[in-house]
Amino acid sequence: MELFPWPWCLYMLLLLVLLPALVLLLELQRHPTPRTSAPGTGTRLPPGPWRLPVIGSLHHLLATNDPRLVHRALADLARRWDAPVMYLRLGELHFAVVSSADAAREVVREHDANFATRAVTATVAATVGDKVGIVLSPHGATWRRLRRICAAELLSARRVRSFRPVREHEAARLAAAVAGAATGDGRRLVVNVSELASRFVSDTVLRAIMGERFRWRDEFVAALEKAMARGAEFGAADLFPSSRLLRAVNYGAVRESMALNAKLFELVDRAIDQCRERKAGLDAQDGDCLLDVLLRLQEHDDDPDCPLPMATVKAVILDMFGTGSSTTSTTIQWAMLELMKNPKVMRKVQLEIRHAMGCRSRVTEDDLINLKYLKLVIKETLRLHPATSVLFPKASQECCKVLGYDVPKGMLMIMNAWAINRDPKYWDDAEVFKPERFEGSTVDFRGTDFQFLPFGAGRRMCPGMTLAHANIELALATLLYHFDWQLPPGVAPEVVDMAEKFGVDVHPKRNVYLCPVIVVTLETES
Repeated sequence: MELFPWPWCLYMLLLLVLLPALVLLLELQRHPTPRTSAPGTGTRLPPGPWRLPVIGSLHHLLATNDPRLVHRALADLARRWDAPVMYLRLGELHFAVVSSADAAREVVREHDANFATRAVTATVAATVGDKVGIVLSPHGATWRRLRRICAAELLSARRVRSFRPVREHEAARLAAAVAGAATGDGRRLVVNVSELASRFVSDTVLRAIMGERFRWRDEFVAALEKAMARGAEFGAADLFPSSRLLRAVNYGAVRESMALNAKLFELVDRAIDQCRERKAGLDAQDGDCLLDVLLRLQEHDDDPDCPLPMATVKAVILDMFGTGSSTTSTTIQWAMLELMKNPKVMRKVQLEIRHAMGCRSRVTEDDLINLKYLKLVIKETLRLHPATSVLFPKASQECCKVLGYDVPKGMLMIMNAWAINRDPKYWDDAEVFKPERFEGSTVDFRGTDFQFLPFGAGRRMCPGMTLAHANIELALATLLYHFDWQLPPGVAPEVVDMAEKFGVDVHPKRNVYLCPVIVVTLETES
């Protein structure tokens, strides 16, 4: 203590804290932010929290109840500043955050083309390079061609109906897997609903994409989950993309992401080889799957303006599987949690399903037509737990106005679907799970009712909602028809764990474990 008196220690501590900030400031001064990030004095920006030098509004975001849950943090700030469209500066990046149906309606109806190109973080851009599919492709001829192919071969209502035998077969396997875990010596056994739902959706989507079950499905799913979790992260290098110092510090994370991406592309190579083996075999199917079509177009590509290289084919397969599996599985999990939390709703939907089914031993999609209350349960689940709570950021291509405020060229627009779906202006008891609110209502999730946007809206809305809804509906009907569900010992409905984890989708923080009791015996598979 004599060698290091406390004032000297304090000065050293302050130096250690401030030196990195000083280095960063000097670095940023050598690389000024783009002109579009510093609007002129005549610009009327949307309201938002006050800003500090360098970091902008970042401290406000970090001071919210849980900054890791970005959808809640943004909604909290928008409420505090009474800003249906809010301006945030985070480091070098400038955002317009849309949190109301009125603002969303204006963005989609008047400025859809202006916000049709998605923005990516510096880390994601460095990771994927030119290997982009339909999700990250900029708006233009290539994106339109890819979307047209995917819609025609996988996501159209006609193609979704053609996959019905696949869904029904996988739903029967799902029920058998639950029944296998539920049988035993009479003890109250617990099953991992999260894992079973993920397996059902993965196999269903992969069979639709590549025509059969993928041999390396578990390895593929695990790698994709890691890649999506990494892609949803937002670090200092993403907030200050012009800083060479932060890019160097972030290189380790980029290298890990690139290794994950390479692993996924190698697994897609295996899927392509398996697909070609199937087509060459005696049991090749008459109909082409999405992968068949993409490979044929790639091999005989005669469109010089919109080429289809093999890297793009692989990226499209990753996009279709990633966006088509994770969000659907997450919705099934949230629906089961909400039903366990609301026993009266659970009883009502099960009575409807069992009355419609009679005593049949397997659920088919013909049985779903008149299940009106189940459809309301799914809608209410999507309202409270939208598939993607914060939609992918989009870059403004030109200056425009939203609710009278200026959005300069280059500003990023974020639509907080979670906040919009819970807006008390449009929803009574907005935080309460109440499927009856949709009874007799024409409000739907197809992007024209702007108070309810679980799949987004406009030309970049999720094109796979028909396929997702078909998978969710059949999976829930199967689980609720064959089994009664109980909470694990010691857990009451009012304390069901509804904790969230933010990512590309907002999923339950912990796996969903429930106790099934067989009520309707399943048909034995031959």
